[in-house]
Amino acid sequence: LVVSGWKHEVQTSEQWGRNMEVEADVEPLSRGGFRCCLCLLQVANRPSLDDHLRGKKHQKLAEVRAQRKSQEEKSIFVSGFRRDTSELELSEYFSSFGPVCSIVMDKEKGFYAIIELQDQAVLQKVLSHPQHCMDGQKLRVKPRHKKEFKYIHPKKQGPAKGQVLSPEKLSHALCDCSDVDEQMKQLVTLFQFSENERRLRELLVTLLQEVFSEFFPGCEVLPFGSSVNSFEVHGCDLDLFLDLEHTKTFQASARKPQEEKNEDKAALDTLSEDSILSDVDLESASVPEILELIAAVLRQCVPGVHGVQALTSARLPVVKFQHKESALQGDISINNRLAFCNTRLLQLYAEVDERVRPLVYTLRYWAKQKELAGNPFGGGPLLNNYALTLLVLFFLQTRSPPVVPAVVQFKELAGEGEKAVIDGWDCSFPRDSSKMESSCNLENLRSLLAEFFHVFADYDFASTVISLREGQALPLKDILTSETSSRLKLGALNIQDPFELDHNVAGNVTEKIVLRFQSRCRDAAKYCRSLQYQRKSSKGKTWGLVRLFQRGDNTEITSTEEDPTAGDGLVIYLPSPLLVLTEEQRRDLCSTECVQQLCFQKVCTALHFVLQDVLKCSLSQDEEDENMASAEQAVPLGEEPCVGAKRTLTEGGTSVPDSKRPRMEAVSSSEESVNWHCTVCHRVWLGRRKMRRELQRRSVHNPHQDADYLQVEADVTEAIKQQEHGSAPAQPLLTFKVSIVRTGASSQDCRTSVWFIPLQDPVALFQDFFHFLQVFLPKTIMKYIQKHNLDSCAGETESGQGKQTDLYPMEV
Repeated sequence: LVVSGWKHEVQTSEQWGRNMEVEADVEPLSRGGFRCCLCLLQVANRPSLDDHLRGKKHQKLAEVRAQRKSQEEKSIFVSGFRRDTSELELSEYFSSFGPVCSIVMDKEKGFYAIIELQDQAVLQKVLSHPQHCMDGQKLRVKPRHKKEFKYIHPKKQGPAKGQVLSPEKLSHALCDCSDVDEQMKQLVTLFQFSENERRLRELLVTLLQEVFSEFFPGCEVLPFGSSVNSFEVHGCDLDLFLDLEHTKTFQASARKPQEEKNEDKAALDTLSEDSILSDVDLESASVPEILELIAAVLRQCVPGVHGVQALTSARLPVVKFQHKESALQGDISINNRLAFCNTRLLQLYAEVDERVRPLVYTLRYWAKQKELAGNPFGGGPLLNNYALTLLVLFFLQTRSPPVVPAVVQFKELAGEGEKAVIDGWDCSFPRDSSKMESSCNLENLRSLLAEFFHVFADYDFASTVISLREGQALPLKDILTSETSSRLKLGALNIQDPFELDHNVAGNVTEKIVLRFQSRCRDAAKYCRSLQYQRKSSKGKTWGLVRLFQRGDNTEITSTEEDPTAGDGLVIYLPSPLLVLTEEQRRDLCSTECVQQLCFQKVCTALHFVLQDVLKCSLSQDEEDENMASAEQAVPLGEEPCVGAKRTLTEGGTSVPDSKRPRMEAVSSSEESVNWHCTVCHRVWLGRRKMRRELQRRSVHNPHQDADYLQVEADVTEAIKQQEHGSAPAQPLLTFKVSIVRTGASSQDCRTSVWFIPLQDPVALFQDFFHFLQVFLPKTIMKYIQKHNLDSCAGETESGQGKQTDLYPMEV
């Protein structure tokens, strides 16, 4: 009896605790009724509240809350580990204190981990340890912060949120594979649609087809894009093309004069009355008017559709919508037939060779992890998935032997029913992949991925156009002189659409992103040469693609490379000067044979001006550089000459007159680098933004005439100098060597790299200065080149007619 009574007492105590939690979840409303704070639900009376509290939803959420609370009480927060640290390494370390239940890592926001231990005893054992160290790093370990449990309604959750694959599950799935080839194939399996998801999208397309057919007789709803191009991922948007060509034909037939109508007149009139076309002429209606009509049909006639919005002023006008039951987001366009052809082309490439899909999926996910692709809000400077896919296909086209054929080869195999011209562009290619011969290339996926990084690590993007139609990189001069491609928008990365030849699918990508892309490619190529990439770890550590996908830092420049001409140092890769020229200037310049020499000369001049005149550094010639004098002699008159510039002397020792000075012989094709010694006496990288604002406030009362970006930055530097030392002479703060290296591999490749080698200076101080230069130097050099190139082009004179030589002479 005593034991039984004690048990009853314990049960009563537990029940009392649960009742206290229940009462805390219930909030009486002033107007009557109750609100459940846990489930975010309101009820009218006490009986309804009791039914709700006993219901499955409340009981389930209470159970989840109790589970989360239990996890918090035995979890720790850990930070301070290296960025490449894996879950397995953390698990191995903390397992020495007791069993580890789970690990959740967040490397996007703060590089921390939440580790759930077995019980409170293990937790106390970990917290009582005086100092945790791992791989030479001191770890910060503390109890997990306790948060209030909050229920998020499914309507407020992101679309298809439950389908997103977590990095932890992806890592475990890939580590269980036997080799890199299997990892890449497993990636496709994890990201592609399930049969249910594919069927759900087909049903939604069928529903839209039935509804739109009632209002637009003869129309077709055709899916295109990532949903059907063989490179789908969970939760991607549903892109639809509403083809109204047959509807326009029907409308024209229904509106023929009475004597021209055929015997089906009654049927046509009936259809016309049932549709909304009696009030709208599709031939004369504008695109915004038709899109607004489509939006009205979606809002009023398609069940489960909400969030309808007609974007009529976008570059590609569309109607956006969301489907409630499937949580899908979709776009409907009416003038996008070329995109439908591009989708069919990608399907064909995926069927031609089984290596295409794993390679595309792998590089897409890699680019997303490295913040190179996937503009989250539809705009921005990053690569889009379509451009990245074309880049991968171009890489496969240019292998030896090719893995996939060029588009022009597809055209030759197209049958009579497969030839098409859309919007003036030839879109002929076969629909049946069985017409293609198998590739003789036998490279495996692992080597193809490594070669991709190797090829594009130092690829000349600025002076070439990637053409999938021809299967090769075309020089700019060929594009600029072509009738069909002359309107192509050139930029830092030029990828020509395979059909619409005047469309650069990577036209939004900036030089900054291209430099980041090549930097990430260099890092990846280096990793692919290691055993961690090529072989599975026998110790249970991460390997292969898992380490490749780890998020790295976001620095734009890698400093881990070594250059034979500059020695150990830090490097900044400068954009090609071609990017800041106008179309006409670029066309004229590319017609010469010394483009690389001219661009290298201009970069040397611009860099010297920025360091000496803008940042007020002291430059001196490197005595060991035998080519310095001739390189600096090439600086045009009217611009600031480089330090140590000399004129060629005659045999008698007199200088050559200006009118007889050679124009191009000063920079020979064999010269690859220019070296200077540089001294910095002021911390010109500190407080520039604040000083710039101060000068802007002063200029309101005393505005500078003809003040431009370069002059403003020079004034900022001078103000910092005066603020720091006044008129007193300053002591050298930093000394370092600057080496300008011409890195272009071809005559059209105008890329340049600048190496900085500190000379016995505080490392931390030089690092601060270098980080400032990473952002400041490329932008300012391009500003200088853009300004002075326009000036020189405006003052262009014929050879021998004056003392001033033009910067980019047309005759060499």
